[in-house]
Amino acid sequence: MWSVLNGTIVNAAMVAGGCIIGVLATGKLPERYQRIILDVLGLITITLGIDAAVVRLNAVIGEYGAVPGAGKTYGARLGLLMVGTLVVGALIGTWLKLHERLEGLGQVIHRRFAREGERSYAEGFLTASVIFCVGPLTLLGCLKNGVDADPSYLYVKALLDGFCAIALTAALGMGVAFSILTIVFFQGGLALIAYYSAGALPDLSVQMMNVVGGVILLATALMILEIKRIPVANMLPAIFLVPPTIWAVEQISPGLLMTIRAAGAPV
Repeated sequence: MWSVLNGTIVNAAMVAGGCIIGVLATGKLPERYQRIILDVLGLITITLGIDAAVVRLNAVIGEYGAVPGAGKTYGARLGLLMVGTLVVGALIGTWLKLHERLEGLGQVIHRRFAREGERSYAEGFLTASVIFCVGPLTLLGCLKNGVDADPSYLYVKALLDGFCAIALTAALGMGVAFSILTIVFFQGGLALIAYYSAGALPDLSVQMMNVVGGVILLATALMILEIKRIPVANMLPAIFLVPPTIWAVEQISPGLLMTIRAAGAPV
């Protein structure tokens, strides 16, 4: 199991180290410095979200839409897939009250571990959990770690998350440290699923899961920048709706999304 979970374990360890450094810096940073750190993190999260949601979507359209027979409306079809899964996924998440449940978990952790006057753990836990577990490197890294026993993507992610954990903990407090649990269970679970399914997901499904994850990252950035408080956890089911939606569409109309190469193999 080490070869499947080593990327996740190293990632969790790097975040833990970053949180320790962040805690040491917390008491020494005036409020205005903490705010500018959050602003920078928000802008970086916007950049990552645009890269995943916009740049990657354009790349997928360029790659798959260029196949003969894809048609001029191929990009619109992928756009509808993205919008549909996000809307339905958000409705499911709202019905399940995922954001409220995760926020409640953060408040329970706060009551159990926080000192009097310390910043709410719920905000740090939720924000860090989404940033660390939603994005291209998470999905691609877990698939590569689980299927090929190659943790390289997750090692890169671990380094980035470690530095991000320093800034987040300095600005949002110790609630960020409990996102390590999310990394272990969510990211480790994805790696195990990839291991046992042996890479059964088509490449298009993986790419579009990343695109949808990018939109969720953008929503997280709006929260960090205090532009709009969006219940981002309610949107998480959208990521996992992508593969079954593509499969269902292909059962009804083969080739509508999974374009066919000249040799007859699906892209």
